[in-house]
Amino acid sequence: MGHLFRSEEMCLTQLYLQSEAAFACVSELGELGLAQFRDLNPNVNAFQRKFVNEVRRCDEMERKLRFLERELKKDNIPVDDDGDVPFAPLPREMIDLEGKFEKLEKDMKEVNSNEETLKRNFLELTELRYILRKTQSFFEEAAMFHEQPEYGHGGDESTQSLLGSEASRGPFTKLGFVTGVILREKMPAFERVLWRACRGNVFLRYVEIEESFKDPHTGDTVNKCVFIIFFQGEQLKNRVKKICEGFHATLYPCPESPQERREIAIGVMTRIEDLQTVLSQTDDHRRLVLSQVARDIRIWLIKVRKIKAIYDTLNLFNVNIAEKCLIAECWCPAADLDKIRMSLRRGTESSGSSVPSILQVMKTEESPPTYNRTNDFTSAFQALIDAFGVASYREVNPSPFTIITFPFLFAVMFGDLGHGLIMFVFGFYLVWNQQKFLRNKSNNEIWEMMLGGRYLILLMGIFSMYTGFLYNECFSRSLNVFGSAWNVSNNPGWDKDYLRNHESLLVDPAKPGVFRGSDLPYPNSTGNPYPYGMDPIWQSASNKITFLNSYKMKGAVIMGLCQMLFGLSLALYNHLYFKNYTSLLCEWVPKVVFLLCVIGYLCFLILYKWAVWNAADSFHAPSLMIGLINMFMFKAPSLKEQTLVFQGHATFQKVLQIVNDSGDDEEILHHNEAIMDSDSDSDSSKQEEEFEMGQFMIIQVIHTIEYCLNCISHTASYLRLWALSLAHAELSEVLWTMVMHSGLAMPGTLGIIGSFIVFWGFSALTVGILLVMEGLSAFLHALRLHWVEFQSKFYSGEGYIFSPFSFDAIIHDKVEE
Repeated sequence: MGHLFRSEEMCLTQLYLQSEAAFACVSELGELGLAQFRDLNPNVNAFQRKFVNEVRRCDEMERKLRFLERELKKDNIPVDDDGDVPFAPLPREMIDLEGKFEKLEKDMKEVNSNEETLKRNFLELTELRYILRKTQSFFEEAAMFHEQPEYGHGGDESTQSLLGSEASRGPFTKLGFVTGVILREKMPAFERVLWRACRGNVFLRYVEIEESFKDPHTGDTVNKCVFIIFFQGEQLKNRVKKICEGFHATLYPCPESPQERREIAIGVMTRIEDLQTVLSQTDDHRRLVLSQVARDIRIWLIKVRKIKAIYDTLNLFNVNIAEKCLIAECWCPAADLDKIRMSLRRGTESSGSSVPSILQVMKTEESPPTYNRTNDFTSAFQALIDAFGVASYREVNPSPFTIITFPFLFAVMFGDLGHGLIMFVFGFYLVWNQQKFLRNKSNNEIWEMMLGGRYLILLMGIFSMYTGFLYNECFSRSLNVFGSAWNVSNNPGWDKDYLRNHESLLVDPAKPGVFRGSDLPYPNSTGNPYPYGMDPIWQSASNKITFLNSYKMKGAVIMGLCQMLFGLSLALYNHLYFKNYTSLLCEWVPKVVFLLCVIGYLCFLILYKWAVWNAADSFHAPSLMIGLINMFMFKAPSLKEQTLVFQGHATFQKVLQIVNDSGDDEEILHHNEAIMDSDSDSDSSKQEEEFEMGQFMIIQVIHTIEYCLNCISHTASYLRLWALSLAHAELSEVLWTMVMHSGLAMPGTLGIIGSFIVFWGFSALTVGILLVMEGLSAFLHALRLHWVEFQSKFYSGEGYIFSPFSFDAIIHDKVEE
């Protein structure tokens, strides 16, 4: 855990790379992933840098590969992924890659164009086939109308008049007509516009085509209708054609003679069969080309991304034309300088350069980036810390301690053996199948977030099982593992009939009962209490909440003090490491003294009260809150108020208060000295400014008051451990009583069926409410306790993250996109 306790020691280095070896050296550093390069050309436009043309070429290659990738997805052809990651190719290989990608894109576009043309021809022939088939019935109806003039479309008088007048003047064929197809959803509007524009002087008939078509251009499925429009005169003909053109209807020629229509239909069927054969061959050729692309496209994408990343990095360097070299500056871990030198050596050798690359460490006053090494287990916990703020350089890192404290505080609020078991099983499932899930990336952000925190979920489940066993709660039910230590068989009045008629009991710890295995009454019994956790008898007690509240509330205060003291102990390590002894004596010591004299004293009273007073003497026990208030008011306790804890404790409280005041004064003095020192340092480089003692006194008094109030408010904030634990337990009990118990209460066969049905509802509510919603609530509250109450004692979080040039990170980010 040593490398997690503090961030890595960093150093600023300067690199001198020969022009012919720069590409290979940067490639090796990208594979290593331990160098964060600085931009030495901040004032140079991105389009004016040396390698901008190479970056554009890489963008063009990536565009072509994205086009091929979309074609693979369109045909549902899986991309081969054997897990191998190739090295970045040399610059001279870019020409070969560009030529290969250009040929593949050209071939694929040509195939797509030919296929689209063939599909469009096939669609047109298919539509013509339906027109020839459907219009036959239209002409037969028109012929029947010629014989029976009263026939009309929907009883339309104008249509009858149109066809009737034509019939009276001569043969039916003198009517003009057009045929075509139109989208089904456009048909109602098309009919209305046609009627109104032609003032009812046309005769429209249409029928829906049962078969669905695919648009050759978009690939969408569309439904169409075949229509025929009869009209009279050239003026109506032109108007009808314009309306069809406006609605994007496709018109097809249709002869009047049945014999001609039959001959055209035979020719259409022949052409359709030929087109189907050609389309099948085209599709086979397309899949053959794409299957060859699928084998290598992942490798090609990685190569192009690596090349582009290298040139983007080279654009950050200075170019020394005289020396024919590139100059770079980068942050890197001091412990890995030898690895970086070896990478530079390998890059120089692979490029064939005879001049070695030079690396030298620079002296700087800049604050280095923060680099914390992580692995699969610690990365989720480090992400929780970095989300609040990146640690300052070489500051104590809270992450290793959060591995234990975070799931523990979560479990204190979420403690239930059954719920913890479900969470543990889910976390174990994610950990067991992590390799499969990591290979198959999902677009679901929530799933990816849970997968990243799989070890955190696993630990939260384990700790929740522990605290659930301690609370003796499993889906709100108690487990009588060791046998209850409470026995009422010898208690007068609590016989079998009394217990049978009372669903719950009011258990009084001070009332004499009998321990199992002992003849002595409680609480003066020497018999053994319940070995671990809460006695299951409390599950049947009406005063269960009252009994548990006291323990959980006081336990939350004690746990809060322990974590805050632990945070101050980490602050001690920071002061010692940075050799800030003035802050140690004048700031850290007063903080510890104040916290111990107030909250520490309160916790001491809690433990002392537990040890000295028992349930029978609870009426005479002192009130801790009244005693603490009297301490701050310098008020002597009275026997009437029952605040006397031990002999002389009033004097002891006055001593604690005096120590607090002196510690606060010392802290104020330290803050003043620190600001005066910083002010004098700034005056050495600037003009002297007038020092206002009153202003600095006010500022430091505010800081001191803020810390004192924070100690109280932070302690009160830990009461959320008690509050959420109570809420979770009560909600779980309500869910059991109102849902699951309703099924179990049914007798006979009906009870079996009802229990089976109710169980699934109970399970869904348990997962949705108690695990997801309550779990998220407990997670957020535990996060707040770490970010605010714990880390504020030692953690400034004013650093910036170490972001090295790494191919792994670049490829991973591209896959996420």
